[in-house]
Amino acid sequence: MPKMPHINKVLLIGSGPIQIGQAAEFDFSGSQACRALREEGVEVVLVNSNPATIQTDPDMADTIYIEPLKAGIIAKIIEKEKPDGILSGMGGQTGLNLTAELAEMGALKGVEILGTPLEAIYHGEDREQFRDLMNSIGEPVPRSMILKNMNQIEDAIREVGLPAIIRPAYTLGGSGGGVAHTPEEMRRICETGLARSRIHQVLVEESVAGWKEIEFEVMRDASDTCITVCGMENVDPMGIHTGESVVVAPILTLRDDEFQTLRTAAIKIIRALGIQGGCNIQFAYQDGDYRVIEVNPRVSRSSALASKATGYPIARVAAKIAIGLRLDEITNTVTGVTPASFEPAIDYVVVKVPRWPFDKFRSADRTLTTAMKSTGEVMAIGRTVEEAFKKALRSLDNDMQRHTNPSEIRMILTSPTDERFGCLFDAFREGFTVEEVARLTSIAPFFLEKVRNIVDLERKLKTSAAPEDVRTARRYGFIAEEIQELTGLTAAEVERLSGVLTYKMVDTCAAEFPATTPYFYSTWEDGCELTRNDTRKVLILGSGPIRIGQGIEFDYCTVHAVMALREEEGIEVHIINNNPETVSTDADTSDRLFFEPMHLEDVMNILKKDDYYGVMVQFGGQNSVNLAVPLEAEIRRLGLETKILGTSPDAMDVAEDRDRFSRLLKRLGIPSPANSSAYSEKEALEIARKIGYPVLVRPSYVLGGRAMELVHDDAELEGYIKEAVRVSRKHPVLIDSFLQGAVEIDVDAVCDGTDVLIGGIMEHIEWAGVHSGDSACVIPPQSLSPSVIKRVREYTKKIALGLGVIGLINIQYAVQNDVVYVLEANPRASRTVPFVAKATGIPLAKIAAKVMVGRKLADMGVAEREIRHVAVKEVLLPFNKLPGVDTVLGPEMKSTGEVMGIDYDFGRAYYKASTAAENTLPTEGNVFISVRDEQKEELLPIARKLRELGLTLYGTSGTVEFLAQNGIEANLVRKVQEGSPNVIDAMRSGSIRLIINTPADKASRQDHIQIMRAAVDYAIPYITTLQAARAAAMAIEAIKHAEITLEPLAHYHGLA
Repeated sequence: MPKMPHINKVLLIGSGPIQIGQAAEFDFSGSQACRALREEGVEVVLVNSNPATIQTDPDMADTIYIEPLKAGIIAKIIEKEKPDGILSGMGGQTGLNLTAELAEMGALKGVEILGTPLEAIYHGEDREQFRDLMNSIGEPVPRSMILKNMNQIEDAIREVGLPAIIRPAYTLGGSGGGVAHTPEEMRRICETGLARSRIHQVLVEESVAGWKEIEFEVMRDASDTCITVCGMENVDPMGIHTGESVVVAPILTLRDDEFQTLRTAAIKIIRALGIQGGCNIQFAYQDGDYRVIEVNPRVSRSSALASKATGYPIARVAAKIAIGLRLDEITNTVTGVTPASFEPAIDYVVVKVPRWPFDKFRSADRTLTTAMKSTGEVMAIGRTVEEAFKKALRSLDNDMQRHTNPSEIRMILTSPTDERFGCLFDAFREGFTVEEVARLTSIAPFFLEKVRNIVDLERKLKTSAAPEDVRTARRYGFIAEEIQELTGLTAAEVERLSGVLTYKMVDTCAAEFPATTPYFYSTWEDGCELTRNDTRKVLILGSGPIRIGQGIEFDYCTVHAVMALREEEGIEVHIINNNPETVSTDADTSDRLFFEPMHLEDVMNILKKDDYYGVMVQFGGQNSVNLAVPLEAEIRRLGLETKILGTSPDAMDVAEDRDRFSRLLKRLGIPSPANSSAYSEKEALEIARKIGYPVLVRPSYVLGGRAMELVHDDAELEGYIKEAVRVSRKHPVLIDSFLQGAVEIDVDAVCDGTDVLIGGIMEHIEWAGVHSGDSACVIPPQSLSPSVIKRVREYTKKIALGLGVIGLINIQYAVQNDVVYVLEANPRASRTVPFVAKATGIPLAKIAAKVMVGRKLADMGVAEREIRHVAVKEVLLPFNKLPGVDTVLGPEMKSTGEVMGIDYDFGRAYYKASTAAENTLPTEGNVFISVRDEQKEELLPIARKLRELGLTLYGTSGTVEFLAQNGIEANLVRKVQEGSPNVIDAMRSGSIRLIINTPADKASRQDHIQIMRAAVDYAIPYITTLQAARAAAMAIEAIKHAEITLEPLAHYHGLA
């Protein structure tokens, strides 16, 4: 059946900002869906609030709205655009929830729901309906009970027993859920679960913890043809969310008859749900018995993994099915000859390992449960499980702590944390047996034997390595450096004994048909499938797993660089990356994709296999920039012709090395805060006293302000050094004078060696001291004088030319008492590049890539734009997913994603940005205010404005008295330690709509932490700086006086 003739225009809902549980996989699937629909001649209208994605790029859809993902706003867009259909399954949980809400409010009259029918959303998400549907088709589900309120807890314990798993309906990444072992835990988890669920419903079900967890990715079309795209098996047993588990594909520990039982059940379930498109089904399995755990009636994080593992483009096929095409009418783009109704077959092993943010959040609860906490993931491909395990661990590029104490190892293995996977290796190193580890972890002995094989080989290499052991080590995924370290052999000897590295193609059909998409992984077997040719080749380093400080923005820059270079004549563009969730690892983004760890040896192996004209390191964030100097040295050592394109590694080093950078600024006559580098604790204390406290300290060469702190005295500095010096043994600690009350500015620019193009000047809303990645910022600047802006422009040009930048540069400034200080310069892509591109319409990353291969700015006809609208970037913080994390913003970056608000004045743009970041500002109701004494004067105009706008103010005694003396009426509530009814009781009852609470001294800090934690748990908007409070007051005022503008992005750029 060809495309449905009446579907000519489709609204696609994106998934919004990157957050824990919903990362870049929806940028990848949403972008693929946009392309697939447009191939069929369908007009696509996209709504998404996230500027950092490729999906919101001007040429991705016909019409793009960067607006808050709220049902009321989307309803107005539907009214304006009049689409024929809505595709909800590409925007993750956000997309499904919004579709259900829009249908319930009657906004979808005359709009067809495509792909995932409304019934399927209810059956998949409403726990009660899901259970009833499974019972009606005879599929087993765990014993369970639905809770609508807290009074039913006793009955639930009686009916289901403990331990029990708690799953809220309509939430994301298991948010609000968990495993309860005691009635107290049950009460606590149910309370937050009910608060987070859209329909205030949680399911309490019997625990099948310890069973195997198996997932199937299934596709179905309108004529009821069903295929399974990929079966995946979690190494971790039930009880740990699949997004937190190490996952292996294909399924390796089930017999064929067991596999067929589950495959049949999966197909029966997708048919019962009536889904047209893709669906993810999770089973618990033990000794021939199974339970259906849950169904995601949409493209999910596992679909991204299944797509990359098999090469089968799930989102593309799902989008085409949604508009009426059948599986046998859709061609599989990888082979170019087989239809999409062929089930993929794979002849290699794929392993996914999550990347957690606990290096940023030392105080967070690191236990892995049924709620997600990881920010991203890596995927590795090998010919054996051992090789894939080793490559995955190398891809994570974080320091794994070695554990040698057997009781500590037992503790980590029984109550899993992010360290568990690495700890399996430690257990075997300390002589644990497979049986013992299997008993402690409930992990299948098959996987434990593979880990033991790796450890046995390590031991053998250390004690008595024979030549064939080196070859085995290579096939197990060891790199030369490790083999040298273990055996004591020289690099040349290891190379001689290793054999030849080869690259194999991912082809979806186990080499049954020729594949047209060049998508490769390395191994040490015979038969290399790479072909050489004479074109000019450029290798771009991707950004690896999504983590705090290095998010989707860098994938956006990588993809833009590829697009730009593919427009240039005669250049072939290759990518190396290991993140399965991204657009850059989509098989048809580049001319050749290497799914490999981003380690020096892995990158060099690729460069040695072909003649490369150049390598680009500046788009993949700090990790790929860190490879610049060692790559250059290796290329020189091997006498390769390859160049590091763009800014030279030495110029990058000048920007990173504080002393070299300070000398450059002195020469250029540009002010910077007093700063210096210290190589020892004694030196650090001397420097800090000379500069004068407070000082900002951090290790050199960091990403996202890792281990950066504001230090107020000697004792704090001594405590910090113990942490930081461990972070960077080879590099000094940097100490800067802290500019209190300064306004921060960010500038992104491109330089070609002669000219500098300034993309955008952003003014931060939070003052210096809050990490630039966590501060809201605005284009164009709102409060800077023309003379400050003029100097910022001059300094940017001088620094870019002075460093010899070819490509992108990001410079951070602080303005205090009309002096513009340079804080730092990063000659690489920054996380604000996509925001600047969406706000101004200048595709900076594309321009930079062209400059890096020799084009000149003057010939491209691009210039800085004068803009008449206002764009605000606001961040999304992960506190609701990470219990125990300090919610105070500081110099260490904490946000996971970002949103953008765009309108014709600052107030409305800030209002939109806050709404999109789940921090909706109230236009009526009660506001609780608590600030430090020295800020009370500053608070007055803000409090007066809020009062004039009709909001009622509440505060604790000191604030209320001060406001009363100044003629502003406010109501009193008790502090937390003063007993009930206090501010937290008021929050629990739902009467407080906004909290303005700036962190104070150590004594009232406890109060602050409790209030903030409660704000997060009860989802009450909160503000922790006075600058943001001032912006919020302006936003509330603007929104009371004018409607928000709803126009597509092209309208603001003057193109529509």
